[in-house]
Amino acid sequence: MKLLLSWLRELVDVDLPAPTLARKLIDSTAEVESWETIGADWDPERIRVAEVVAVEPHPNADRLRLATVETGAGRQQVVCGAPNLAVGQKVAFATEGALLVDGHTGERAKLKLRPIRGVESAGMVLSEKELGLSEDHEGILELPADAPVGRPLVEQLGDVVFDITTWANRADLLGVLGLAREVSAITSKVLREPDLTYAAKGPDVGALVSVSIEAPDLCPRFTASVIESVTIGPSPAWLQERLHRHGMRPINNVVDITNYVMLETGQPLHAFDFDLVRGKRIVARRATPGEHLTTLDGVDRELDGEMLVICDGEGPVGIAGTMGGGNSEVSDRTRNVLLEVANFKPGSIRRTSTRLKLRTEASLRFEKGLGPEMAEYAQRRALHLFEALTGGRIASGLVDVFPGKQPPRTIELPAARVEQVLGMTIAPDDVRRILTDLGFVCHFVPPGHYTVQPPYWRPDVAIPDDVVEDVARIYGYDKLPATHLRGPLPAPEPRPVEDLRERVRDLAVALGFQEVITYSLTEQAKLARVVEPGDARRMAPLSVVNPVAARHSFLRTSLRAGLLEAYAGNRRQHEGPLRLFEIGSEYLPVEADLPHERPVLCALLGGTREARWARAGQHRIDFYDAKGAAEALLDGLGVPASYRPEPGYGLLDGHAAVVASGKELLGVVAQVHPDTAAAFDIGEPVFLVEFWIEDLARVLPERPEYAAPSRFPEVRQDLALVVDVETPAGRVLDLVRAHRSGTVRVAAEVFDDYRGAGLPEGKKSLALAVHYRASDRTLTDDDVARIQAGLLKRLEKEIGAALRGG
Repeated sequence: MKLLLSWLRELVDVDLPAPTLARKLIDSTAEVESWETIGADWDPERIRVAEVVAVEPHPNADRLRLATVETGAGRQQVVCGAPNLAVGQKVAFATEGALLVDGHTGERAKLKLRPIRGVESAGMVLSEKELGLSEDHEGILELPADAPVGRPLVEQLGDVVFDITTWANRADLLGVLGLAREVSAITSKVLREPDLTYAAKGPDVGALVSVSIEAPDLCPRFTASVIESVTIGPSPAWLQERLHRHGMRPINNVVDITNYVMLETGQPLHAFDFDLVRGKRIVARRATPGEHLTTLDGVDRELDGEMLVICDGEGPVGIAGTMGGGNSEVSDRTRNVLLEVANFKPGSIRRTSTRLKLRTEASLRFEKGLGPEMAEYAQRRALHLFEALTGGRIASGLVDVFPGKQPPRTIELPAARVEQVLGMTIAPDDVRRILTDLGFVCHFVPPGHYTVQPPYWRPDVAIPDDVVEDVARIYGYDKLPATHLRGPLPAPEPRPVEDLRERVRDLAVALGFQEVITYSLTEQAKLARVVEPGDARRMAPLSVVNPVAARHSFLRTSLRAGLLEAYAGNRRQHEGPLRLFEIGSEYLPVEADLPHERPVLCALLGGTREARWARAGQHRIDFYDAKGAAEALLDGLGVPASYRPEPGYGLLDGHAAVVASGKELLGVVAQVHPDTAAAFDIGEPVFLVEFWIEDLARVLPERPEYAAPSRFPEVRQDLALVVDVETPAGRVLDLVRAHRSGTVRVAAEVFDDYRGAGLPEGKKSLALAVHYRASDRTLTDDDVARIQAGLLKRLEKEIGAALRGG
């Protein structure tokens, strides 16, 4: 919402500097995002109001003229090429040294005097572009006839435009009048209401037009008036200027009045060419499914049965609360106007504008919930302007259909509730003053009770605490006392899944992965690349009613597709190792309920291994790098795990394993199938690590196992064991690590896996580095030999392992 300080000052006497006013609005009413000072660069000594007193031809140029201007300090002659220059005009006149916008380059520069085609020019008569007001450079800026000659232009046209963000339930703040009411209450200054008077000299409006509402649940109120014999033309300069500064394009006096009143009151209006209204009747009804209307922007729009349309005797002439139709548009030929001011259900307008992808200034206001009583107020304000600016004759009375009329709301507010909510006592006089300034009717009933009636423009006020909030913000949040909490702090609720997500995120980053965030909305074709066709649950994702794009139509049931897409995009920009991860939710459909939002860690890695100094190495990342990342992550959580081969859709057979802890499945480690990778434009081996956070949380130990490190050195022995090809290395390691001999602990890791010549068929050789360490002594060679002999016997018995070369 834009707010002109000059407009605000017409309604409230505000003498605060712009920063101070902005601070007060922020503290009590709405967020002031920024403000722009118009004329901040206009030097009051060099840019002033002048009057054109004479115009003569230029002796050496046909397109230039010599203008004599009265500046208030004497007459000056300037050379001017503007086609609209005329005697009697009030203009903006600049002398040498003034900082202006160059009309050709758009850059700011100081004015330097020089002869123009042989004639000296004492200064420059300015256009809007040279003053930075707009891009208009075709003619000079004409000032109002009553502008005082010699007055600094900054005092004549200077202004401040605030950019204000309002709340979702405060439609009244989308009008200058609503903000003026707030400023009046904040500053305790009197509010001057806009003039609503007019003379209704035409025939009875009820004899000219009829209005009916067939959908009262969507249209609580509809008012209409008729203005006859209007003269279509440009609006006065002051009105056009205000529209310009609020980002609106002036069209003609009739349309401009509707836009102006909307900006002033926050209530949208619409003007029809009354002669084009067929049957001289207006009907507010639901659209017929498949019905079409060409709106004012020239677009043919298909309507559905939940949209409210405004119709005449033969069909739609407007989409309620959104945009009018081109078949009843006001034009230069218009002589009679039908003015509509109505109230519509906010949710209906929101759905309509979203489905049609048609957000307008009108729909923005209706969506926030306007009070129905605003319709009559805006009608009377607009009719005042119609009488003043169009010369039209206003029909007597208003057509007012009001099926949604409600009795005045009364809220009972105990004074004790004010103190209970705010933590301090506010005097009854202050409460009454604040609420009265805001437009409430407030009565204090001793010993401690308020009876409050909210104003009609505040439908957001419904309960006592709403009233307390209004009192508090005007009284000043800065006056609320700072006190300590009474009583002990409540114990924090355990959140194991959320806490685990953060721990997993930190561990993934520590392992060199970079976090990405992909869209939770996807398309079914993309899901089909990573989800098994027979998976009925994952291949039936929930669809979005109003998707912003076809590729964002369904809630994802797997993170893999989005992460593969992100990997491909990053690979095109990056060489060397690439590690990405995301912790997000899969949305798994649940019958007759909201989806199960299953948190998942999904990580991908590929490329070459990193060498020293963060350089790309010679060897490519393989399955064991992915498994190592999974092991490191689980070690960081203190979760013991095992791995067993298991194929999966979109994964490469023989290079895929599920991760388990006891009977609980925790995730997957695998190489993405080359065909699946190629479907995402990935031409290299890429590996997947996926953990299911909820399942992981169930096996997470309350505290990790810990044993004090031994003070004694370890002994390392390398063993080459011959085992069956089908025997997993993990099984061998589990047996070795589980072996105990008194106080001696055994650790091990695989450093080679050999298959080939020199081995019996169906066998492989696993080379293990075995570490022996006692907690109470230094091991001797005999100790190690004895323990190792026992270990080899156990391996032979359990898995048929033999010492290679033994």
